Amino acid sequence: MHPVRISIITIFPDYFDGAVGVGMVGRAIDREVLALDVLDLRAWGIGAHRAVDDAPFGGGPGMVMSPGPLAEALDTVEGSHRVFLTPAGDPLRQDHLDRWARLDELTLVCGRYEGVDQRIVDNMIDEEISLGDFVMAGGEPAALAVVEGVARLLPGVVGNPESTVSESFRDGLLEEPVYTRPAEFRGWEVPEILLSGDHGRIAEWRRRRRLERTRQRRPDLVDD
Repeated sequence: MHPVRISIITIFPDYFDGAVGVGMVGRAIDREVLALDVLDLRAWGIGAHRAVDDAPFGGGPGMVMSPGPLAEALDTVEGSHRVFLTPAGDPLRQDHLDRWARLDELTLVCGRYEGVDQRIVDNMIDEEISLGDFVMAGGEPAALAVVEGVARLLPGVVGNPESTVSESFRDGLLEEPVYTRPAEFRGWEVPEILLSGDHGRIAEWRRRRRLERTRQRRPDLVDD
């Protein structure tokens, strides 16, 4: 089995140094089900200063990522599924991660400044993805979220594969509340049904709690 290869195009390659070697991402790399390449966009930069940005046509604040360096970087990952991480993108969902975990190659483009020249987006990008309705300095945090979200779905990374089946969003609902020992802590007790040993009733309790929690916190996920 070939590893899923994820390439990250960024102007801050050092951003990823510590994060990719720990936890599930590090485990996926060690088990050779994930290969990670961090590409420094400035390697294709223009001039002595390796510039990767320029002023926007029509005026306005800030700078725009130039098409030349980014196009050359993307040329090196031809055949990969290319995702641009931007606040203007489709909100990241579990079904995105499920689909990307089945790919051979995925490339994540980390935006910076005021954005990327639209010609690159129109002609060299397959999907635009956002972490949510907020703006950060760049796409690097989103890239880390995608890498971990994909890594935990790969074979042998999660200790119990069932944990990725019953978690939030798998059936369109949030996960139910969970508890562990001791059964009583500071006067707070675990719901009695979870101590009953009746697996049928426990399963029904969990289903009801998932539905209730989703209706309370994410009513947009529930079709009434």
